[in-house]
Amino acid sequence: MKISTYRPDAPHAADGVAVAAVEAGSATRLGVGATWVGVAPGARSEAHQHDETETWVFVSGTGELTVDAERHPVSASTVVQFEPFETHSVENTGDTDLLFVSLYWRDGERAMNAAHDTGHRGFGTRPVFVFSSAPTPNGDLHLGHLSGPFFGADVFVRHQRMLGADAWHITGSDDYQNYVVAAARREGRTPAQTAAHYSAEILATLKLMDIDVHQYTATSRDDAYPAALRAFFSRLTASGTVAPRESAALFAADTGEYLYESGVSGRCPTCDGDSGGNICETCLEPNVCTDLIEPRSAACDAPPHERALVRYTFPLHEFGKVVTDHHRLGRVPAAVKELAERLGRREQLHIPVTHVAEWGITPAESDVPGQVIWSWLDYAFSILYGIGELGRDLGRDWAADAPSPDWKIVHFLGSDGSFFHPMFIPALYRVAHPRWQPDIDYHINEFYLLEDSKFSTSRGHAIWGKDVLNPRTVDAIRFYLALTRPEGRRTGFSPDAYETYVRDTLVGTWQRWLHDLGERVAERYAGVAPDAGVWRPEHAAFLARLEARRSALTGALGQDGFSLNRAAELLDGIVTDVTAFVRLQAPAADVADFKDEARTGIALELAAARLLATCGAPVMPRFAERLSAALGIPAPTRWPARVDLVPAGTVVDLAGREFFAVPGTADAQPSAPAADRSDPPLLPWFSALVRDLLRLPADEPVHDRSLIQLGMASLQAIALQYQLTEQVDADVPIEELLGARTVAELSALIAEGLDPDDVAARAGVPA
Repeated sequence: MKISTYRPDAPHAADGVAVAAVEAGSATRLGVGATWVGVAPGARSEAHQHDETETWVFVSGTGELTVDAERHPVSASTVVQFEPFETHSVENTGDTDLLFVSLYWRDGERAMNAAHDTGHRGFGTRPVFVFSSAPTPNGDLHLGHLSGPFFGADVFVRHQRMLGADAWHITGSDDYQNYVVAAARREGRTPAQTAAHYSAEILATLKLMDIDVHQYTATSRDDAYPAALRAFFSRLTASGTVAPRESAALFAADTGEYLYESGVSGRCPTCDGDSGGNICETCLEPNVCTDLIEPRSAACDAPPHERALVRYTFPLHEFGKVVTDHHRLGRVPAAVKELAERLGRREQLHIPVTHVAEWGITPAESDVPGQVIWSWLDYAFSILYGIGELGRDLGRDWAADAPSPDWKIVHFLGSDGSFFHPMFIPALYRVAHPRWQPDIDYHINEFYLLEDSKFSTSRGHAIWGKDVLNPRTVDAIRFYLALTRPEGRRTGFSPDAYETYVRDTLVGTWQRWLHDLGERVAERYAGVAPDAGVWRPEHAAFLARLEARRSALTGALGQDGFSLNRAAELLDGIVTDVTAFVRLQAPAADVADFKDEARTGIALELAAARLLATCGAPVMPRFAERLSAALGIPAPTRWPARVDLVPAGTVVDLAGREFFAVPGTADAQPSAPAADRSDPPLLPWFSALVRDLLRLPADEPVHDRSLIQLGMASLQAIALQYQLTEQVDADVPIEELLGARTVAELSALIAEGLDPDDVAARAGVPA
């Protein structure tokens, strides 16, 4: 027998607490690893996770245990067991040492089951707020924009919802950016007009891309937002951490204009590459503008000059451990951790958080007259504000000024936000809400190139979303962007490569197989799905192959291994597998003696089509709905737990269906039925517009129902309002759209303000 006792004089530091190993002989006899752990009053262990199963037996003291954001009190006699990969930490809330013994061991099967659990890390038990990085409303969205955070967040949320998670997509327009002012000057508008115009354009383009947004905050058009941001800023200043500080700033030589962000550029002080003000897109490190090498003003050729200026600043260098601890809690790319380590070498990093500007929200404090709150601090708060506004609309107790430990936040962003999102913002949160440990995952994409160079609005080097997106193309564009978007490396879009892929793969392989399958079902089984017959080893092997694809897709779209590149490859892999299977089975397909085996083959092909529709739903929602309808099954709403056959006897109508349009063909729009001459002349056109916006069937009766009765939400009403302005220059208030008027009455109202020739053109009758 061996006896071990805790020796407080001989511990070593691990995970932020004092650890002393149980003597090797005792641990060996126990059959597990064993350590004594002591946590001093007020101390907290670092959050961590591992593949071992672990048991804690508390001996003395009191504390609070946090496991995947759930908190539990612990004290002497409490026993806790952690499953593999559960993120856990403990805080001593008492006046004496919190002491426990940790017993841990590896169980490979248990760890593998935990790794495959789609609900681990609390994704199935707490609200999941998924943010696509808020766009700057200084232009519309091109494919470079759409390939990144917006699309990633949309697919992520769709998949999480199919798993049953309480997931929400939140974004908005980052209205108070310095870049909005530059666009306003260029276009001869005010910043407010510019932000409002492009914010509406952005929302409409997201709609065309079938990107669902559950909360969209346009910060300059939300009456409650300025006061809420000021209150957040006052939280920071009340702490004493964010305070006025005099430092050097840059000013234009001719006008004396204060320079930052888009107003100045130069060479990066870290990597010597070209850099904008405040951030370098090459090495991703921040700058404070005065440290740029050979700075250049955007307004004049003369070199800018420096002078001292008092601004509110944030000492980020004091929060290195906060950032490191934050990166241990969620999913953080290795490149971000390396960037944090680089920045941690700086002795000082004072970040100005107010700037001299007329466009923006001024602090409540009067220490810095003529300055506004920096847009990146503004953005940090807008994340919390978006959650609060969504909660208010849903009747949930989510509040911006009281973030909850059970919130799971997931950020989708471009690599140029690698400093701001995972470092600057969490440090701000620690000052504003010291007791909150934000649990945030980060999914970061690189730049998407167009013909080997960056998309550029100013150079006209772009493919705009509105120019290429319509109901016939959206699925193909979504799939191709999923396949080629820049995950961990820069990738590019080539129009020729895109058209070739759609023609040869989506139309020439996917659609051809589905049509051929439909023809064979019609010819051999009178258009209904046959029941499986005799199974041969090759049938079982193909079913196993489909199951492997399903399992891999679950991981590729899951919270830990999310990759749209991999998901697109796996979806295409289903078609590759099934077409190879069909080719091998074809020689005996019409042999009478093997008709029962052939029946099984057809049933498995239909199962593959069903799997393609269901697992493809997050990536291509319209395709999934059309393919499911052609298979005679409901549109997918739940993620499949296995590969399922199409029920025997189900009517199958695959032959001749268009799932993808051949590039170069005319854009086909659903034709509306001819209107009765007693109906308002714009009713067919407006009805078709409403059906398309709400994704209603082409024959859905809408004329005698209001938009609210048809299920229209406020964001969809904004998108409809934009379409009316763009298509017929009709200004219809939101209140009218969401009022009691029917679709027929609204079409008559729209017609009243139009030129008769415009009405006749839309109505399709001679003037």
